[in-house]
Amino acid sequence: MKFLKHLWRLLVLWILLGMGYTTLELLFRGVTYVQMLWIGGLVGVLVGLLNEHPAYYNRLMWQQCLLGTIITDVIEFISGYVLNIVLHRNIWDYSSMPYNFHGQICLFMTIAWFFLMPFAIYADDWLRYKLFDEEKPEGNVLYNYKRLFTGK
Repeated sequence: MKFLKHLWRLLVLWILLGMGYTTLELLFRGVTYVQMLWIGGLVGVLVGLLNEHPAYYNRLMWQQCLLGTIITDVIEFISGYVLNIVLHRNIWDYSSMPYNFHGQICLFMTIAWFFLMPFAIYADDWLRYKLFDEEKPEGNVLYNYKRLFTGK
């Protein structure tokens, strides 16, 4: 039963974090795709799972952001390769961006993910606190950004 409860929580977080991602994509790109709900949710859940372990959350914020960005880029590249190159869905294409890799990831978006990571970490913590009575997040989302920019 404990396993099913954990699985249910992950599914709820997956969907909510995926919805958060697709909302950001709509705001900045003006378009999104249903596949992005699942991809964004997967990234959110994986970063959130990392954030449940002291070896991760005791790290400096820039280190947490770097690990989260690596996870994001790996998921984005694999998803992009399958959806855009193999299945020809043409959901995104960074080919025109400098420092891209097969048009699926690029330096600009990698930097964007890095600076979105304090928000993602806080969103996961806040959802866990509000929905599942887990530990209250320290500070607010601005606190995470302060930690990033002050090296704490």
